[in-house]
Amino acid sequence: MTTGYTPAPLKQIEPHGGELINRVLEGAARDEALARAQSLPRLTINEWEESDVEIIAVGALSPLRGFMNPDDFESVVNDMRLTNGLPWTLPVTLSASADFAGSVREGDEVALESERGQLLGILKIESKYKHNKSKEALKVYGTDELAHPGVAAIYKKGEYLLGGPIDVIDLPHHDDFLDRRLTPSQTRAVFRERNWRRVVAFQTRNPIHRAHEYMTKVAMEITDGLLLHPLMGKTKDDDVSPELRMKTYEVMIEKYYPKDRVLLAVNPSAMRYAGPREAIFHAILRKNYGCTHFIVGRDHAGVGNYYGSFDAHYIFDYFEPEEIGITPLFFDYTFYCRKTGGMASVKTSPGTKEDWVTLSGTKVREMLRAGEMPPPEFTRPEVARILIEGMARADTGANI
Repeated sequence: MTTGYTPAPLKQIEPHGGELINRVLEGAARDEALARAQSLPRLTINEWEESDVEIIAVGALSPLRGFMNPDDFESVVNDMRLTNGLPWTLPVTLSASADFAGSVREGDEVALESERGQLLGILKIESKYKHNKSKEALKVYGTDELAHPGVAAIYKKGEYLLGGPIDVIDLPHHDDFLDRRLTPSQTRAVFRERNWRRVVAFQTRNPIHRAHEYMTKVAMEITDGLLLHPLMGKTKDDDVSPELRMKTYEVMIEKYYPKDRVLLAVNPSAMRYAGPREAIFHAILRKNYGCTHFIVGRDHAGVGNYYGSFDAHYIFDYFEPEEIGITPLFFDYTFYCRKTGGMASVKTSPGTKEDWVTLSGTKVREMLRAGEMPPPEFTRPEVARILIEGMARADTGANI
């Protein structure tokens, strides 16, 4: 007679701080707030802040209930923690001009609207304070150079910051990828339905090439499913368009992944390009979406030469694993190795650089714009064709 074991009941990872926040109003509460907002002063927020409203509202930034007050701002900038001690690496702030800040007081309510004029919700002002932009730039981004896109975004903000909780009347309007815009509660429901106990998330703002495919598939060997979670908020102007990126993800899943083990969903947050600090931020965000593991590659969330290739790995050592909660999976530089005839990394390839099939981003863009297919060892031909056709339409002024 043998004694068997049955799986324990499914228990999902807890959100950061223990509670999945929901700031989206419904029913009578929404109707009352909508009526109240008509008589409130209106603050137009930028695209970055609009995406922050969305990810706060749906709980992706749990435990935040709104925009940071000065004590949390200072604690995060200086110590990478909220004032309650919880790890948190990036400020989440709402800016206002000096004139607007001077027209409101603590305790007031302000209606928030997008640059397109959509009413989003109401901020209850708990604090207003001068934005120390140079300190945030140097501490968080490691530079105050305006060539850094994250720093440039900070310096475009107003002179003051308004802190306090938000109540969201309507989430920002989107007319693209509607079936992919899943909230943390919805991804968690999918994971429960599929009985995924261990879920790995992959952050991307670029098309998936063979190196990315390799990392995700290695991670899938030790997990039950993959959340392919492309960032679709504000990015650099020269990044590949969201439409093209989504097409490449869809064709990769169709051709090269087991469909029942992958969930493709949109991450609506903006890209900060904050390197190692953003790696922690991205990990916590995916923890809130219900993931247990998170892939951290070479120069995660980096830009230019502002960060070391593996700073985004090393920063996790500043925290105890249980404080972060989600398990990082660190990957070295990956590529196709001619010597072994397969994908490998610096850690596993017995060859030399001459055996590695690698291309710079600049070289890949040059090839694609010229209609030239990169080698299949670097990118799948289906992905290359999508990018070639999309770039050709963009160069002729057509929509992509």
